[in-house]
This record gives sequence, structure tokens and C-alpha cells, in this order.
Amino acid sequence: MEVLVKCKVLVSLALYLGAAILGAGALVAQPAAPPAKPVPAWMNASLSPDQRADLVLKEMTLDEKIAMLHGVGMPTYDKLTIENAASNRGVGYCVGVPRLGIPGIDMSDAAYGVRSSGENGRYSTALPSGVAAASSWDTEAAYEYGRLIGTELRAQGFNMALGGGVNLTREPRNGRTFEYMGEDPVLAGTLIARLIEGVQSAHVIGDIKHYALNDQESGRLYYDAQISKRAARESDLLAFEIGVTRGNPAAVMCSYNRVNGDFACQNRWLLTDVLKKDWKFPGFVVSDWGGTHSTEKASFAGLDHEEHSRVFYEKKYKEAVEAGRIPSSEMDEHVHRILRAMFAVGIIDNPRQRFVVDPFAGLDVARRIEESSIVLLKNDRFVLPLDSARLKTIAVIGAHADVGMISGGGSAQVDPVGGNAIAPPGQGATRWGQEVWFPTSPLKAIQARAPGATVKYDSGSDPAAAAAIAKGADAAIVFAYQWESEGKDLASLSLAHNQDDLIAKVAAANPRTIVVLETGSPVTMPWVDAPAAIVEAWYAGSDGANAVGNVLFGSVNPSGKLPNTFPRSEADLPHPTITMPPPASQHFSGPASPDQWAKGLPPFQVTYDEGVKVGYKWYDAEKKPVLFPFGYGLSYTSYSYSGLSVTPANKVKVTFAVTNTGARAGAEVAEVYAALPASAQEPPKRLVGWSKVKLEPGEKRTVTLEIEPKYLSIFDEAKDAWTLVPGEYTFLVGGSSQDLPLKATVNLR
Repeated sequence: MEVLVKCKVLVSLALYLGAAILGAGALVAQPAAPPAKPVPAWMNASLSPDQRADLVLKEMTLDEKIAMLHGVGMPTYDKLTIENAASNRGVGYCVGVPRLGIPGIDMSDAAYGVRSSGENGRYSTALPSGVAAASSWDTEAAYEYGRLIGTELRAQGFNMALGGGVNLTREPRNGRTFEYMGEDPVLAGTLIARLIEGVQSAHVIGDIKHYALNDQESGRLYYDAQISKRAARESDLLAFEIGVTRGNPAAVMCSYNRVNGDFACQNRWLLTDVLKKDWKFPGFVVSDWGGTHSTEKASFAGLDHEEHSRVFYEKKYKEAVEAGRIPSSEMDEHVHRILRAMFAVGIIDNPRQRFVVDPFAGLDVARRIEESSIVLLKNDRFVLPLDSARLKTIAVIGAHADVGMISGGGSAQVDPVGGNAIAPPGQGATRWGQEVWFPTSPLKAIQARAPGATVKYDSGSDPAAAAAIAKGADAAIVFAYQWESEGKDLASLSLAHNQDDLIAKVAAANPRTIVVLETGSPVTMPWVDAPAAIVEAWYAGSDGANAVGNVLFGSVNPSGKLPNTFPRSEADLPHPTITMPPPASQHFSGPASPDQWAKGLPPFQVTYDEGVKVGYKWYDAEKKPVLFPFGYGLSYTSYSYSGLSVTPANKVKVTFAVTNTGARAGAEVAEVYAALPASAQEPPKRLVGWSKVKLEPGEKRTVTLEIEPKYLSIFDEAKDAWTLVPGEYTFLVGGSSQDLPLKATVNLR
């Protein structure tokens, strides 16, 4: 045993000495490790975004600077090249400077969810449409909306969102109304600011669009919006101003149309005088896809980046710089703004790293936002909420209500998981110009909530047959829809496909008819008196059917309020007929080649002579009755208002109480309007604030709102500034723009 132990010790010692010798040899044989590369100064996160951008700019070559000023094609549609090979194959890509550690900017459309996810095999949640989110009047929901989009963009490898639509509803037949935030600048601007903050919290560049006056799709590439500076600043531009100054988007997308003679993307008044000087916007301006029309003029006006291609901002730009027609300082400012945006949002300090999103979390967010956005427009005889214990038969009627709910089209379109619900199996890819239905089934949602009832379905293609099925049912629920898409406006505000007749016949057959609207815009309702209940669900998103089911059966108390007025007739609109290009066929409105976009067809004028009178302000000023007013929405409980007091100060304080006088918990959107002195020559009232107040049954809560002075001011063109007109200001408080029981008047100087 002793010999064996000694042998083991000797072997161990030999192995130890051998390893030591080999290690020493290795140390001698290997060259010294190269010194660590110094960290570039611009990677010091303690420096400001401006300082970091300047440090990078000093190291860039002329060609590297030019490369950051334009896109390299739409990877989704254009061929793969060396330049865009590093992209995520989205809708736009701006090359970075790899040798300096600057990544490219990968862009994706993301109005209500990440577009084209189906093409790259990824999951994306479809949130309720923008106008639906606006119907919640909920700033925290808007942040959550943006946060989800930013998170899912990042998960797919993108670092810039193309969303943030805030064009006001001047023309409710606009094919993109569903993407936007309604008709009031304070509501729209406040909500879009929070949405942008949510997007950028995920280290994704957010933008705000389409700047500006891009309020119709007909002839959108060439129409010339004619409007006074005062009217523009107090309406459409005020929404952008609030969004830009509060939301701090890293990018602003200029629009296709002209504004008072100049294309928006080469309009110095819009891009430099207002955006960059007055609002002190530090980010970069990106053109809408093909919205660039010049090199030197656009650069001088303040356009920083051309998308999606390089018609004007590559070779032509370099030639202009080398010839001295564009100062190097002007070029450097454009590049600086892009770099600054990247540092400010954190896409350099927080590089992209793909991950798998939690689809159930996305569905939960989408459902909750939809539940808070559904607007109960009518509820005669308290037919809602439905009591499943008392229902024996239910008739569910409406096109595709057995399999899905409609979504908005165009560049906002989100790919449904599993494909278009109305397409044959395996053929459900989304295509431009085609209706896309999300596989969220109202029929199944209703069956799940009324398991003891017999639920019958009819498509509604034959109104008489649908009425026969509805007759005798304990409840008849009609799902009606109006599809909208980028690239074209609605022919009218009437429901298409004979749905007005369908609703009228079903309601005549069953006094307990409930109409659920899936629309992106207001609709006219010649049948409004017939059904017992009307519910506006908008484009409801990936889990819309469950949200609608929860509201119909009462597990959720509706709290949405309208962000757009529903007129009685198109004859009551400021422009009963949409101004069309002459002839329309010469003015392309959909996707096009750079050559088509750059052709520069002659403009036609769209004159906004209603000025500041957008939406409810128009109907108030013209004393036109409406179907359903701005700010309107019913609940399954009731509320009362009391105790209004107004304290004049630098920021006026408005205090009042709201009481839940009903038997169940709810959330009331308490709205504050102001009537300016007559000398201001303004519409009768304007929204200046609101609060969404959650209340238990019988609960009373005091609300105090500080009113932003600008919301009480007018824009003085002579002074080129906002001015408070001295005189009497009347504050009105209540539950809609036409239900304002509280009133108080104060003098402001």
C-alpha cells in the first residue's frame, strides 16, 4: 500500500510539473495580447445626445454623411443589395456607420401593430385602431398602446416605428381616419404624445405623421391645402405641436400634399419656421415614402432624410454640396439630427436583440384597450347588458361575424395570426386593397357567454331571411362594418353592401335588436330610431370579439366617448363633396415607383375655408344638429356633476365633483370646455381639458384640472404668436360636448 501511495504522489507531481512547464512555455511562446481598443468618446453615455452626435459627425466622411440622408429602397419589396443586406426587410432602411459603431435605422410601419409580420414569420398583436384608442380618452392606455408596439418592433429587430398619426378629422370620409386620433387637437395631441412616449420607452425611434394638413387620400400626392396660418396653428398644427413638445418624438414624417403652395416636404414655413424654430424640435424630418420633390429646396426647407429611395438625396445631393449650392453646415445639421435622435432614444446604447414576444400579454393589452374604447351610443329600455340566464335564443347576424372582425388596410395593416379569417385555408396572406378580417369570432364569443342559449347565425346577405331568423329571438345582434384603407377615401358615410336595409329589417322584426358597428369613421344612420341599442366597436384588434362580448354581457362597463362627431347627413359637413383631382385618374394615391412619385403632376386646391371650425366646432358654430356629438358615450351606470369653481391664475384651475349615482362601478370622462370672449372670433367652445374618473357606486370625487394657457389663447398672425384675449371666459363641464351642466365665468387678462 505504501508503495502504491508513493507512486500516486510521484505521478501527480509529474503531471503538475509538466503542466507548469507547458504553461510557462505557452506564456513564453504567445505574443502579448493587443491593448484594448479605446472606447470612442461618443459612447460615453454621460454626454448629451447633441455632444455625442457632434463627436461622431467629426469622424464621418462625406460619403458616409450622404448615405445617412436617404433610404436604400424598401427591403420588403425591393431586391436585396449590399447596402440593405443588414436590414430587417421592413419598409425602409437608413444605413449606419459600422466602423464608428453606428447601426442602421430599420423602419417598420406600425400604426396599430407591426406590419408585415407574416412575411418574416413573426407574431404581432393588432391593437384597436387609433380612433378606437382615442375613444378611451385614457392617457395611460395610450402609453401602454405605444409601449406594446415598441416592444414588438424591437422583438422583430426593428428600431424605428412609422406610426403616430395625428391628422385631424377635417374630412371624415378620409380613408385613414381610423389611424388617427379624432377631430380635436387637444385630445389628439395629448394622446399621441403619450403613445410616442410608450414607443420610445422600448428604445425604438418614434415618429409623428403626416405633417401636415394631410386630411384626405383623394389626390393626396398633389393637392394643395389652402388654409390661413391662424386656422392651421389652432387646429391641425396644434395637435402636432402638443404631440411634438410633450411626446418628444425622435422623428417627424412630412406629408405628400402641398400646404399653401409648397409641398410639405419642402415647405420651409412648416419644417423650419414652425417645427424646428418655434417648437424647438431637435429630431429629424423624414419624408413620406416618395414625398421628396427636390434637393436644394428640400434641404434648405428642413427635410433631413429622404425615404424610401435616393432620387434627390444621394448623387444630386453630393453634387450640390461639392458645388457649394448646399453648404456643408446645412448637410451636417441634417446628419446631426439623425445621429442625435439615435442617441436620445437609446438605439446605440441598447442594440437590437430579437426575442419572442408573449402573445398572450399582447392579446390582454389589446382587449383591455378595446374594452375601454367601445362607445355605447344607444341603450333604450336598458336592453344592455344582456343577461345570459334569461336568454334562450340569440340571433347573430352580419357578414363574417361567425369567423372574424374587420381591420383597417393600407400601410397600417397588421397580418393576422393564421391569416385572413375569410380566406380559404392556406390563402390568408394580406394583400393591399383587400379586406382583412382578424380571426376573432363574435359568434364564438357570444356562444361562450350564453352557453345555455341557442345561438343562430346568418350572414345578412338576404335582409328578409335575416329578419326571419331574428324574429322571435330573445336578442338579435347585428354586426355591421365599413372598411377603410390608405390610398382611397370612402364614397360616403353610409354603410356599404346594403347594410342599412339589413339593420332596418332586422330591427323591425325584433324590438331587442342590438347593432354593433365595426367602422373607422362616423357613419350615417337612417335606421337610428329602430334598434334598441347601438355599440361602436371600431376596428377592434386581435381580441376584439372577447372585448365586445364582455361589454355586451356586462362584465365590462363601457366608458368610451366619441373622438369624432357623427353627423346626421353628409350635407351637414363643411365640404359635402370631397374635392377631387381633375381628373382623378391622373393623381395616383397608392404605392408607386420613385419615377411616378417624382413626376410632379400639377396641383389642385383643397380650400379649408371652415378654418378653425373642425368637427364639433363646425356644428356648434353653424347650429347644425348631429346624430351623436363629440365626447358622447353612455354607461351602465349614471353620473352627476356639482361644485364647479374656477380659479384665475397663470394656469387657470377648474375644480368640480363627479358622483357615480348608479348601482355599479364605472369610469366617466369628465370634459372641460371654454368659451372665449366674443372679440376672439372663435367657435362657441373648445375642449381645454378632461379627466377619466373611476368611481365605485355612490362614490363622489373632486377633480381639479390646470388648463394650459395656450388652450385658452388664439394665434395672432400679426404677432406670429399665441395671445390671450382679455375678457370673460366661460368654463363648461360635463359628460359630452352637448351635455355640460356646470358653467362658470371668470375674467382673464
